[in-house]
Amino acid sequence: MKLPGYYTSGEFAKMAHISVRTIRFYDKQNILKPSYVNASGARFYSEADFARLQQILLLKYLGFSLEDIRNMTVGDADYHMLRNSLQLQLKLVQDRMEQMQLVAKAIQDTTEAIDNEQEINWSQMLNLIHLTNMESSLKSQYQNASNISARIRLHKLYATNPQGWFPWIYEHCGITQDMDILELGCGNGSLWKENYDRLPSGLHIILNDISEGMLRDTRRDMGHLAYENPVRPVEAQEAPSIDGMEEVDRNNRPVFAFHAFDCHQIPYPEERFDLVIANHVLFYCEELPSVLEEVRRVLKPGGVFVCSTYGSGHMKEITELVQAFNSLITLSADHLYERFGLENGAALLVSYFSGVHMERYEDCLVVDQPEPLIEYILSCHGNQNQYILDRYKDFRTFVERKIKKGFTITKQAGLFLCTR
Repeated sequence: MKLPGYYTSGEFAKMAHISVRTIRFYDKQNILKPSYVNASGARFYSEADFARLQQILLLKYLGFSLEDIRNMTVGDADYHMLRNSLQLQLKLVQDRMEQMQLVAKAIQDTTEAIDNEQEINWSQMLNLIHLTNMESSLKSQYQNASNISARIRLHKLYATNPQGWFPWIYEHCGITQDMDILELGCGNGSLWKENYDRLPSGLHIILNDISEGMLRDTRRDMGHLAYENPVRPVEAQEAPSIDGMEEVDRNNRPVFAFHAFDCHQIPYPEERFDLVIANHVLFYCEELPSVLEEVRRVLKPGGVFVCSTYGSGHMKEITELVQAFNSLITLSADHLYERFGLENGAALLVSYFSGVHMERYEDCLVVDQPEPLIEYILSCHGNQNQYILDRYKDFRTFVERKIKKGFTITKQAGLFLCTR
């Protein structure tokens, strides 16, 4: 007997313009399970399953493997997670379109060079090869953007401090008119998007990230605010000229540029910036002394370095939660606060800067919905997916039960103010 609102495998396949065999294959691969199986083994699918199937077909079209798709779409029966995932996929499609436009232009330029010069421009050919290889970065770009969004979202939804993290960071930066500013590891640009109305005039701001894909997303999101310079491959890119940016800004508004590079080697001359910002960046650096020396080098005398980090007790309740579900789960292979944290940060900074001063951000999270918390957990860099993906429904039920009366999460975060 067919239930109202459900479709047979044949009807479901016909709706999506694919074969029943494909539907059965996705079922066997645990990518798309039917919502209902009757006593005789007949499989039935719902509207929510159809939305999930559309997502699977899109990711498959974009070149992701079935294993990638399985990891990316887990939990998307939850409306909250599905909506966020679709927003990230839209960015991924936009990025693919931009890349294809660059490839088309490179092919056109190379063809014109052959026609006009009767020889191959090997520099253009190498650029074309790089562009056609860009697709290999899409998976990591998608996952990186997804992880950052999940972490920011949890804090935005459930933080108890009425002053958000990014307004608090901005308040301590001491930004005044006509400053030259560099942000290392800018992520999605939230520091500037959330504080844009507070920015004084005449600012020249360079946003950096090691990920070209992340910078493309940020530039696209900030397009109505920023002066857009092309984000070219790191090895082929010159540092944007701060002085030249003045000509673009006719109304003396803050001007932004985007530059992808590794912060172990900052491609700017000495004493260039009034302010350098590194928000939750330094604990990822393999050679922290090299980065600190570079920051000191590009700061003007009297310039300020603002760097934020965590303490050893940050979000400890989340670790306790997942290990109560399975003691083998580790959310991070490294204790990042041991590299650079609130406890040891001052000792690491004093060799390079004077007047090192720490400020703590007083806050905690009180979570009452499972989806944003699960999203955060899945975004971590540990082995959690190995133990959660196959038991997602069990894990969701477990989390829902634990947070039923409100789940308080400790936050230990803060920043160091350093002067050259």
